[in-house]
Amino acid sequence: MLDVSTNEAYTARHLQVLEGLEAVRKRPGMYIGSTDSRGLMHCLWEIIDNSVDEALEGYGRSITIRLYADGSVEVADSGRGVPIDVVPGVGLTGVEVVYTKLHAGGKFGGGSYTSSGGLHGVGASVVNALSARMDVQVDRDGKTYQMQFHQGIPGRFANGRRKKVPEADFSPFTTGSELDVVGKVARKKTGTRVRYWADPEIFPATAQFSYDELVHRVRQTAFLIPGLNITICDERGLPDTPGADGPHEESFCFEGGTVDFVDHLAKDPAVTATMKLAGEGTFTENVQAFDKKSGHLRTKEVERTCTVDIALRWGTGYETEEASFVNIISTPGGGSHLSGFELGLMKVMRSLVESNARRLKLTAKEGKIEKDDVLAGLTAVVTVRLPEPQFEGQTKEILGTAPVRGIVAQVVERELTNVLTSTKRDQKTETQRLLEKVIAEMRARISARMHKEISRRKNALESSSFPAKLADCRSEEVAKTELFIVEGDSALGTARLARNSEFQALLPIRGKVLNVQKASPTEILKNAEVASMIQVVGAGSGRTFDINAARYGKIIMMTDADVDGAHIRTLLLTLFFRYMRPMVAAGRVYAAVPPLHRIEVAGAGRRKAHYIYTYSENQLHQELAKLERSGRHYKEPIQRYKGLGEMDADQLAETTMDPKHRTLRRIRMEDEAELRSAENVFELLMGNEVAPRREFIVEGAAHIDAQMIDA
Repeated sequence: MLDVSTNEAYTARHLQVLEGLEAVRKRPGMYIGSTDSRGLMHCLWEIIDNSVDEALEGYGRSITIRLYADGSVEVADSGRGVPIDVVPGVGLTGVEVVYTKLHAGGKFGGGSYTSSGGLHGVGASVVNALSARMDVQVDRDGKTYQMQFHQGIPGRFANGRRKKVPEADFSPFTTGSELDVVGKVARKKTGTRVRYWADPEIFPATAQFSYDELVHRVRQTAFLIPGLNITICDERGLPDTPGADGPHEESFCFEGGTVDFVDHLAKDPAVTATMKLAGEGTFTENVQAFDKKSGHLRTKEVERTCTVDIALRWGTGYETEEASFVNIISTPGGGSHLSGFELGLMKVMRSLVESNARRLKLTAKEGKIEKDDVLAGLTAVVTVRLPEPQFEGQTKEILGTAPVRGIVAQVVERELTNVLTSTKRDQKTETQRLLEKVIAEMRARISARMHKEISRRKNALESSSFPAKLADCRSEEVAKTELFIVEGDSALGTARLARNSEFQALLPIRGKVLNVQKASPTEILKNAEVASMIQVVGAGSGRTFDINAARYGKIIMMTDADVDGAHIRTLLLTLFFRYMRPMVAAGRVYAAVPPLHRIEVAGAGRRKAHYIYTYSENQLHQELAKLERSGRHYKEPIQRYKGLGEMDADQLAETTMDPKHRTLRRIRMEDEAELRSAENVFELLMGNEVAPRREFIVEGAAHIDAQMIDA
């Protein structure tokens, strides 16, 4: 800590410059993730991205990245050059603002950048704060301007004839900073050069720039900005690098853009030529804009333009390679632009398959093509450019701007349809080959699934004998099958007649099953009812549960509509939550909803007698009031179902088992918060601790209407 009274250089103005960057030096991980090689590379990307954003706007067609032997790095571009004039209201030059002020720059909707990768305005200033030395040179107006920094503080290094080193004497500006003119250039020449030395107080000596990572990203950037030439010069002479034996230089420039990118990524022989789909669309969104009159941020509706550039091709392979970008930022998690691409792709392909069904010899039993059928062998690069994209999280891995999805889908649908339906002979041949590949993928998928299901059922039957009381279904398509867990043998007899034996299986249970929340693993294994359910589901239990091995697509608990039935359903839910949780998480566990009442309505005139089923007391009273208003008569007393066995097969099928008429309650957990809540509820209601449960019951008793208890 410097003593202001004894050091004249430490002025009030000096404190103002450090105000924002002190936090960066104290907590660098918050800004660059880490202080190892990854953080070092992150700093380099921040400087490179500033140059790339200039090229993205059409200013400057070259960028040079030079890795020096002394550990420093320089990024030079031929863009417009950082502004050298004084920023209104700030009193500092544009160079000082950009490299010393957090959240400052031309990417906040001021019109300088219509689409940019850097949106937070912290990149260059953060790198400056974490550098022992940074030299910024700007070519503008026929001159070369320079400003130097030490740990984010503007000033001058005393170099003389010596080489540039961060250890040179440094004099910070005290009363006012200024740009030094250090050379002359052609009047039309513009650009920015930034050379910096990472601060050894922040980064360990083991942190190094990765040449391979640099090449990978530079090549990717050159693909995404056609005509941009990016050169990497490595003068470090590090072992196991291309420059180990001397300075190494490598340049990247691709005129074909995304088309060249796809050809680079694709590894298999082509089924189609690489197609380019381009277009744009507009949308409106509300943003915070600075109001000059009030001096505050105001909500303003603005119109955005989203530009879409997509290249894709199909190959003979089976792997899918999808690379997505927003303003040349890689989005490995996808987002609205990638989902829009796949939406438009599926719409086009399904339309083509349907219109060519006869030629492809498709049958109705084969169903529709699925996304995996279309994506097999596909290589695609999906890029969009738009102002101020909204990302999910600070890592910028997933695009969250919702309207982009519809815009991309429309562009893909329009442009891809035009290509694949072209009447040119070569294109018609390619389209036919593509459709044949997609249909072959669909048939292979169906065949593999049928083989897997047959093998799974065969192995399950051979390895153990199922309970004799299981009434299995005939279908081998897991997605369509349903297992009804039925309370009592009396209901089982009715359910046998009511079910569709093609896809509905029945497993009766007697009485109340074991409470697995309290029981030990030994007790659970010994319990016949629990063992039967685990065996019939066929996917194991606990940590070894494999949802892909489950023999049924749905598990439906069908219990009586009374207190005992509700208790049995709760015991079954406890079993599934504790030992077959993936089924619950996937939303494949359901509770049947049998009716509580049956109203027998008498016939009148041309109206025939019929039955009305109700599922709650409120619904019953509403239906009765409706009948009275219409002058219809109903038979007294109203039948109240207390057990499934009281229904005949037609009634049970119509109200509870037929997918066309029944109501099911899906049991599922949406997120971790619900998971924790469910854990607490099961422990409270079904656990060993009696006192909390008693307290819960006593507190809840005050909310029970005694008149509603059906006893």
